[in-house]
Amino acid sequence: MKGNTNELTHLAGQLRAWRRRIEVTAGAPFRLTFRLEEPNGTGTDDITQDADSWHVRYLLQSTADPSLQIDVETAWDPDASARRVLERVNFHPEPYLLAALGQAMGVWPAIEDSLKQPNPAGLELDTAQAHAFLREYAPLLRQAGFGVQLPAWWKRGRTKERLSAKANAAAPDMKAKAGLSLKTIVQFDWEVALGDHVLSREELDELAEMKTPLVNLRGEWVEVDLDAIRAMVDRIDQKDADRFTVRDVMQMALGAEEGPAGLPVEAISTSGQLGDLLDRLNRGDTVEPLPEPDGFEGTLRPYQQRGYAWLAFLKRWGLGACLADDMGLGKTVQALALLQRTYNGSPESNAPENGSANASLLPSLIVCPTSVVTNWKKEANRFTPDLSVLVHHGGDRASDEEAFTEQMANRTLVVTNYALLRRDVELFRAISWDTVVLDEAQYVKNPSAQRTQAARSLTAQHCIAMTGTPVENNVGDLWSIMEILNPGLLGSQASFKKKFFRPIQNERDEEAMRRLKRITGPFILRREKTDPTVIDDLPEKQEMTVYTTLTEEQASLYRAVVKKTTAALEGEQSELDMERRGLVLSTLMQLKQICNHPAQYLHDDSQIADRSGKLLRLVEMLEEVLAANERALIFTQFTEMGTMLKRHLQETFGREALFLHGGVKQEKRDQMVERFQEADDAPPFFLLSLKAGGTGLNLTRANHVFHYDRWWNPAVENQATDRAFRIGQTRRVQVHKFVCAGTLEERIAEMIERKKSLADQVVDAGEGWVTELSTDELKDLFRLREEAM
Repeated sequence: MKGNTNELTHLAGQLRAWRRRIEVTAGAPFRLTFRLEEPNGTGTDDITQDADSWHVRYLLQSTADPSLQIDVETAWDPDASARRVLERVNFHPEPYLLAALGQAMGVWPAIEDSLKQPNPAGLELDTAQAHAFLREYAPLLRQAGFGVQLPAWWKRGRTKERLSAKANAAAPDMKAKAGLSLKTIVQFDWEVALGDHVLSREELDELAEMKTPLVNLRGEWVEVDLDAIRAMVDRIDQKDADRFTVRDVMQMALGAEEGPAGLPVEAISTSGQLGDLLDRLNRGDTVEPLPEPDGFEGTLRPYQQRGYAWLAFLKRWGLGACLADDMGLGKTVQALALLQRTYNGSPESNAPENGSANASLLPSLIVCPTSVVTNWKKEANRFTPDLSVLVHHGGDRASDEEAFTEQMANRTLVVTNYALLRRDVELFRAISWDTVVLDEAQYVKNPSAQRTQAARSLTAQHCIAMTGTPVENNVGDLWSIMEILNPGLLGSQASFKKKFFRPIQNERDEEAMRRLKRITGPFILRREKTDPTVIDDLPEKQEMTVYTTLTEEQASLYRAVVKKTTAALEGEQSELDMERRGLVLSTLMQLKQICNHPAQYLHDDSQIADRSGKLLRLVEMLEEVLAANERALIFTQFTEMGTMLKRHLQETFGREALFLHGGVKQEKRDQMVERFQEADDAPPFFLLSLKAGGTGLNLTRANHVFHYDRWWNPAVENQATDRAFRIGQTRRVQVHKFVCAGTLEERIAEMIERKKSLADQVVDAGEGWVTELSTDELKDLFRLREEAM
């Protein structure tokens, strides 16, 4: 090494001195240990920091037997016993202690004061210095290789003693009929606890005056968060510190809101109506079922009665509800039962209990995808015929507030779609709604989307979200829906991301998941078809008609075909004329193709997406099938339509779809069936042409059957359904029969339903019987009705 001779000589001396110290301590059979001893003589009934001095005792601890320790005071001048121990390992303590204390002083400078004594054996500390030793220097000394022994009440890495709040909440006495509301003021009596110690106000004030976080509380030394204590005292001193609303109490009880000064609320003790609210929120679906309300034309299954009662309970308190039952369990009828109860003047409605005649009853709004607007209208007409329905949809809808108000006169329900909610939001904002129902609520999972913002801007006493998939991609979906149902329940979006989104999505934090479920659980009712409380209530096979609408393109094509056919029918041909029969059958085929998809009618291999109301609804329902990890059979009588569906479903879901039709050879057909039934990676969707796949197959792995288009022969459709509903099926089967509302599909379905008593005589002939209808009957059959759009 080259350099200045004097500097190099000085450096060499320093290295030799450092090496000597290392050599002295490195191979020693003992290590220097520091033991913190708390003061004696502290009382048990007070809070104090003015105790006798803390003491750090220096010890020599055997590396071979850590239980063997020699007080350093003894080691400087060993007695006979200590000398024998030291001589047994040939250890000379003096040079070791001087070197080790010198090294330790580099970590903890306070040691220097003890080195001023001839034989340093320990160090006296005040409470502030003891706290600094516990928090800062003890970990550093451990890292440097020294022993550290701390009082039993202190644990390595321990946080400050937890400060929490408990409360006794007392609501004012009220008559049962008036009851409480979320805005009712509740008187609070706060209790603040430090760990297991409940603090009096005097003790809080004393702690707030302390200068060091280490205090002796009732004979036990604890570390406290002085900033939190001072903030708590300031909050208690504020005006109305003991006055909260019922909503505040509910959110604190669920863990969604902190107590005064941000303290966690350990428990809330209450009784009466307020206690009943908190208790029932925690019990969820265990609320007592309600019978169907007067005017409801239907029978609810037991689990639906419980769901309806749950909705009524939350509505009573103005709390939003997310009904998240599996597809097919009847979310719509549960919501309609609640709307009927409201119309009747139930205790939770905005009208007196003398019933619906009162003009002050507010209307309710149903927002849903375009594909189910007609379905809502039909279900309302079927189950709640007393409720007058306005469909806000189509070109003749009201465009200004005056016209909208006029259309709404004496209407109980308004049904619209999400696109119009966004476009006509000013009309909807101008109305005070009783209940807003958001069907397929995954449409408002994006908080920045305009339709989501429009939904949040509505004024309503109660809101219901209905979705089979409350969380599709991440827990952020849940924040958006809950912010509409119960604003502020999950805090701001930024707060939610910090507390829940990042810990759950990035770290799979189970505690964060548990807290989120505790907060949101009372407002989400999720039942699956396999739940023990549900499955016994379900029939083995559920058949449902799914009403869909036409797009503008479909409606335009439909009208053109009908216009051409009507002109031809008005000629002087006999009703049995073969040319007329051919015209009728050709028209039937064309209109069915248009109802399926414009591209099927046009045969032009054009774009598939967003052109068919029926296809839009199929995709929406298959999303729920996929989310539930279930499988579906999809029947169509057209090979061309099946090919289009296969391509579109594969592009939409990124999953393979099988398609069995008449052109598939037997060997390939068998492979498809075996793969769907047995393979671990089997495709979730199996498309089948009605003729090729309607008989002879065993496809019990599917528990959903979709009839995309209708054969209009119940026997043929039932044979197809029985591919899934047969021996070997262990689950309930749901059958979804698609019908385009307002078209010949709906009219023929109605005619077949009316003639079921003559089914064999009428429908065995397939569609031939339609050709025997009179010209006026055919014109009425083909006519496009208002509800088709």
